[in-house]
Amino acid sequence: MDGPEQVRARLEDTGYLVDDGLAIACFLALRLGRPLFCEGDAGVGKTALASALAEALDAPLIRLQCHEGIDASQALYDWDFPRQLLRLRAAEAVGVTDADRLEGELYDRRFLLARPLLRALETQPSVLLIDEIDRADDEFEAFLLELLSEFSVTIPELGTLRAETPPVVVLTSNRTREVHDALKRRCLYHWFDHPGFARELAIVRRRLPGVSARLAEQVTALVQELRGHDLLKPPGVAETIDWAEALDALGADEVDAELATATLGSVLKYREDAQRGRELDFAAVLAVRGA
Repeated sequence: MDGPEQVRARLEDTGYLVDDGLAIACFLALRLGRPLFCEGDAGVGKTALASALAEALDAPLIRLQCHEGIDASQALYDWDFPRQLLRLRAAEAVGVTDADRLEGELYDRRFLLARPLLRALETQPSVLLIDEIDRADDEFEAFLLELLSEFSVTIPELGTLRAETPPVVVLTSNRTREVHDALKRRCLYHWFDHPGFARELAIVRRRLPGVSARLAEQVTALVQELRGHDLLKPPGVAETIDWAEALDALGADEVDAELATATLGSVLKYREDAQRGRELDFAAVLAVRGA
């Protein structure tokens, strides 16, 4: 892609709307071959960006979902031990006893299980999503830093496998903990804010074209208001879309205070937040917004 504007256009063709800062960050990640580190609250569009990039580049999306305790065998590769054992027994049954020959057959590429990181190295082109890296531990971060620096991996039994064309890498973090500076330095960085009213409304209209314009405006106004209060988990764009979709499923072309209160479970996911939401004067919010 020739510049940020082309990146923006290609992403918007997929239905993903970006601002100037994110368009520039994506362009630089593509041009410089650097991973893009996306940080922000849950539901603001970080994971969706990787999907949109994959669609825009016509490349497969390969996702690694991080979690506590994840290790290299879960992320990179493992050996298919049941198949290896069957091969060993078959060889013994026909009288093969040469240890070197058996070892060579057992550690053949056909018995290697490629996990997401290895699949991304071997798939050209591809978009690699490393989702919620903040859930992994320090050791996995160090391993990931080394892999992203070289885009290669050494498998003792097979040798070094190197990506001919490195994947486009998107890392996301909900900031449940701080990711080490060494990994961030390897990446380009973009902080995902909650969007303003106009941009969020445009996203809702793009994602839910069948929802009435008035309902989309009202739901967006209500979510913008909810974020201004002290909630345990402020709703993201994903929840705005969920709320509008739920109201549309109920046959609503617009929302009033009673219906908004009755459907808070679509947008607020903690009991304390739902209680706070029920205390708000939704009628006044809608009146002030003019929605």
